[in-house]
Amino acid sequence: MKLLVYSHDAYGLGNICRMLAICHHLLDTIPNLSILVLSGSPMLHSFRLPAGLDYLKLPCLHRDENGDLSAKYLKLDMKQTVKLRCNLIRIAALNFRPDVVLVDKKPYGLQDELKKTIESLRVVAPKTKWMLLLRDILDAPNKTIAEWQSLDSYRAIERFYDRVLVVGTPEVFDTFAEYQFSPGVLSKSIFCGYIRRQQAPKHNELQQELKLAPGERCVLVTAGGGEDGYPMIQAYLDGLALLPADYALKSLVVCGPEMSKTEREKLYQMAHQHPQVMISEFTDDLMSYIEVADTVVAMGGYNTFCEILSAQKPSIIVPRVRPTEEQVIRARKMAELGLLEMIHPDELTPAVLIDKLVHQLDNPSYYTSNIKKVDLDALPRITQSIATAVPQNLFKGEFQRFPEQWIACIPA
Repeated sequence: MKLLVYSHDAYGLGNICRMLAICHHLLDTIPNLSILVLSGSPMLHSFRLPAGLDYLKLPCLHRDENGDLSAKYLKLDMKQTVKLRCNLIRIAALNFRPDVVLVDKKPYGLQDELKKTIESLRVVAPKTKWMLLLRDILDAPNKTIAEWQSLDSYRAIERFYDRVLVVGTPEVFDTFAEYQFSPGVLSKSIFCGYIRRQQAPKHNELQQELKLAPGERCVLVTAGGGEDGYPMIQAYLDGLALLPADYALKSLVVCGPEMSKTEREKLYQMAHQHPQVMISEFTDDLMSYIEVADTVVAMGGYNTFCEILSAQKPSIIVPRVRPTEEQVIRARKMAELGLLEMIHPDELTPAVLIDKLVHQLDNPSYYTSNIKKVDLDALPRITQSIATAVPQNLFKGEFQRFPEQWIACIPA
């Protein structure tokens, strides 16, 4: 079986991390599966990639705080860059001839760069199944509805897509209702739950390396990709001076590979003033850091939430508010459910952050008891959805043990 995965990746690490987590699970479940990933992520080569997966790197795009796109590295205008990406995608798809195409977020791709590929594959490979993967929250409902209407996304889903997989739950955000899915879109859409992240491979090694003393706490501070994470980390490092001198706390700080060199160097200088702070630019095993931490201070990206929920850790989230409202909406909804504490970036100060941090470290059970109720079964449900699109004899026997109610909720 051949699966083509499209992830446009114009900002941060979120999209590619999410798609790679799905690919790992599919490869563990489906024998004789080959996955080709088409991605514009500049960090794809830094991840450990499993056997059965390869990728085609698309030219990078950059999205600024206003949402405007430009070529990230090539000295080309957007029209030239998108044309190049469009041709690469189409050539790859026509030669790979996938059984299933899994598209992240945008039915026609970024700047409609998937349109020609959809049209071509429908002619030469009409049995190819098309699936759209949506995270729980895309942006504010009014913005998303207006964008989907202007891009003809609702009609694209009705015409070309076999299924829409939403990695979220209606308890947090009712994607179908909030974005006014048409009956045609709704009939092929399911909620899959959130993506459970597997236990980290280096968890025990990192715990030994930290040498935490009895009663000593550990906090992870992570800015995701890091492009706009400087204010949060700066506030945390400044806030450490507000703690009592005998407060036993170790800090793991991960700046993110897309933070500017100037900002990263400033944070390194600040961190070196605190012997109990370990600071790094990037790790491809963030889950190990989360598992050893007592509390996580982070931006509000989808993957970070899934990792925090999987490890059942309390967290303080400082969400991004531009160019989309995705992170702040999710953080607010989850704070209302008692899953985390949120600080709006306009209200972020060292004192506010440290006050919430100490409160969480003293009351972890309140958050963990609520986190245990969150549905984290997206990966097997996504795999089950793909199973209904291809002959089931391609799959391992364990596939037959999935609950019947999951199968019943997947549209034919």
